[in-house]
Amino acid sequence: MTPANDRAASFRFSTDGMPLHERAAAVREMHERCTLRVKPEPMEPLSAGPVGVNITQWMLPHLGIMRGALCGLRQRISPEHSAPTGGDDAFLAFNLAGTSVVERGSDQLVVGGGEAFLAIRGATGFTVARPKSVRFIGLRFPMSVLSPLVPDLDRVAVRTIPHGTAALKLLRSYLGVIAQESALATFDLQRAAVAHVYDLAALAVGATAERADLARTRGVRAARLESIKADIAAHLGDDDLNIAAIAARHSVSLRYLQKLFEADGGSFSEFVVSARLTRAYRLLTNTLQSNRTISDIAYDVGFNDLSYFNRAFRRRFGLTPSEARHHR
Repeated sequence: MTPANDRAASFRFSTDGMPLHERAAAVREMHERCTLRVKPEPMEPLSAGPVGVNITQWMLPHLGIMRGALCGLRQRISPEHSAPTGGDDAFLAFNLAGTSVVERGSDQLVVGGGEAFLAIRGATGFTVARPKSVRFIGLRFPMSVLSPLVPDLDRVAVRTIPHGTAALKLLRSYLGVIAQESALATFDLQRAAVAHVYDLAALAVGATAERADLARTRGVRAARLESIKADIAAHLGDDDLNIAAIAARHSVSLRYLQKLFEADGGSFSEFVVSARLTRAYRLLTNTLQSNRTISDIAYDVGFNDLSYFNRAFRRRFGLTPSEARHHR
């Protein structure tokens, strides 16, 4: 049984700071340096142009995630019989910026910024070339898990998913949220994240009608809620942070937004207050912020009433802001 505190395994590799003439050799050795059970698909430098790698890879239950930037490289996706995962896989990757060239036999697909592609490992494998710098997020799913969700998935060689696809945008936003150590800190959180990623990916590439309904109620709602929470956290100090502004920014109704938080066990206002108190606690216990007054910190995180801030802070943490500052 996986321990409750088993964080998602990750691997980071970067050529930043390396001399240019050493990068090609470092990239060739990257596969052996990887500490994950399932190593990244091999990469080889292209003949011309600079080489650059700055990636992070996570291994979750039945899901691999890689994000970062690649330049001057071709990645070879091995055929099924020699796959590092031991079986067939589906790959969903989208370019945040830059252009990728996907080749399978004589077929070639050019994927631009904001677009995504789906490709199956299959009996032949395929390659992805990134001659110039590309920022990307890539997902690797076992076919045995994804194929029941999407009809005729195993017949797809390579397909493009256009820029602006709603489910793809939500998936990108959700991946940005879960690519944090705290979001994947336990096995239960990892399993929940994987389920939501499957739902959004299935919607993006053409889920069955039955699965699409489930994905919309589970994966889409989870992704929207995480995206909204991240938005709130980024604007805690704004005077105009309110439910109407957030709903408008995310193109949802007030009632839909309220129901998202109710299903999560709280309310919009409770989440905002909790997030502001948490931010205030971190600032008060940070020695680099010791020259700031308590009132300055309270106003900075969005509280306009100092008395209310003090009462809420004590209810939440069991000590006053002043005690928290001296308790660090």
